[in-house]
Amino acid sequence: MSKRLEMLEKMIEKGTDDPFVRYARALELRSAGRLDETMAAFEDVRTRHPDYVPTYLMAGQVAIELERDADARAWLEQGLERAQAAGDEHARSELQQALDGLD
Repeated sequence: MSKRLEMLEKMIEKGTDDPFVRYARALELRSAGRLDETMAAFEDVRTRHPDYVPTYLMAGQVAIELERDADARAWLEQGLERAQAAGDEHARSELQQALDGLD
């Protein structure tokens, strides 16, 4: 386990409610090639912090890596909704581009 992942795990164990900590944990799992765990970590972020927009694009990308196109589409579409609601045009554009790539 990387030192960064270990540090993030400890922060979560101590009860942090910071969405970035859980998101960063998912990214560390992805870097380690632990993709199924990555998806579970992104699901945790979505459950706890459904408006944390960056989660949706990254989860969609990992779902594509796992060849789970239906899951990827669901993540990306939900992310589009969240980005639009947040007025985050940059994220909306990235999510739309990823979604267009599935077609």
